[in-house]
Amino acid sequence: MRQRSPRVGRRLRTPLSLLCLLAALPALLLVMTSGSPAAAHGAMMQPGSRTFLCWKDGLTPQGNIDPKNPACDAAVSQSGDNSLYNWFSVLRSDGGGRTEGFIPDGKLCSGGNPGYAGFDLPRTDWPLTHLTSGAPLDFSYNAWAAHPGWFHLYITKDGYDPSRPLGWDDLEDQPFLTVDHPRVTGQVGTLEGQYKWTATLPANKTGRHIIYSVWQRSDSQETFYGCSDVVFDGGNGEVTGVGDPAGDPGPTPAPPPSGVCTATQRTVNAWTGGYQAEVTVTNTGTAPIPSWMVHATLPDGQRVASIWNGTLAGTGTAITVSNTPWNGSLASGATTTYGFTATGGAPPTTPQLSCMVHHH
Repeated sequence: MRQRSPRVGRRLRTPLSLLCLLAALPALLLVMTSGSPAAAHGAMMQPGSRTFLCWKDGLTPQGNIDPKNPACDAAVSQSGDNSLYNWFSVLRSDGGGRTEGFIPDGKLCSGGNPGYAGFDLPRTDWPLTHLTSGAPLDFSYNAWAAHPGWFHLYITKDGYDPSRPLGWDDLEDQPFLTVDHPRVTGQVGTLEGQYKWTATLPANKTGRHIIYSVWQRSDSQETFYGCSDVVFDGGNGEVTGVGDPAGDPGPTPAPPPSGVCTATQRTVNAWTGGYQAEVTVTNTGTAPIPSWMVHATLPDGQRVASIWNGTLAGTGTAITVSNTPWNGSLASGATTTYGFTATGGAPPTTPQLSCMVHHH
């Protein structure tokens, strides 16, 4: 077994000139006010990541998750419906752009996040995007919440076997593409909010491969990871394996019932090294909502010590709070609250929150 140090090409490569440029361009930081999307979330849409395409595969007109694709069904059986309701949250809040030596072999597609372990399953029936080697492609990465950063795309080596767990030795040593702080387009917090770029796909590739994406934020340690299953067979971005277990794409899933919510946070009390806060969730839409989820990014070094009137998920500074059985349903204009205590620092001046309607 050969000895080696972690590959520099798979850690952050931040040119000093870019650091100077970013210091002069604070507008790129896109810091959101409370009540609008701020905690970064996103995933590859073209070529689609496993979580995104499985969400498309499993979403029903009623808004619940019922995967048709057998790989997606197996992933949800292991990781639960929330892994697809939160298809844009395959992240590590402590990632810092790290890859090999940080994410273990066999856990690349989940980024080592246990909430998405089902998407690490070695299978040959994941949804596929059909591509042409060496051809240009219009890439897109969803910006459910926008933040500046770099996008690094790797591809598997020739001879990749999708029936085996994906390891770092299966990927080419260097990314075939790095995109430097692309501009976000469309409405952030929707499917239309996207980072877009056009680039040339790797040449001389045939058959099944994985395009592995790493979104490295430049304003925090938060890093996103994802696997996009592709086949180089002369295709132009067509997708199979979504909507039908036989591989027929079928009709595009209907969007869930409309609904809009916002979340605002106030400090109730503060002390040295901690604080108590209350978050108000408001149904700002015109129709009732059945339940809600609030995504939040705490300041570095902080964690939630206790919570009430909400259900906490996530670890570290990237958290999700869902309603309890008694405060999920909100009429138009109605509000509810949950509270929490946090340790590790002072309350944030501008809390980073985003709210989304959750359809069971």
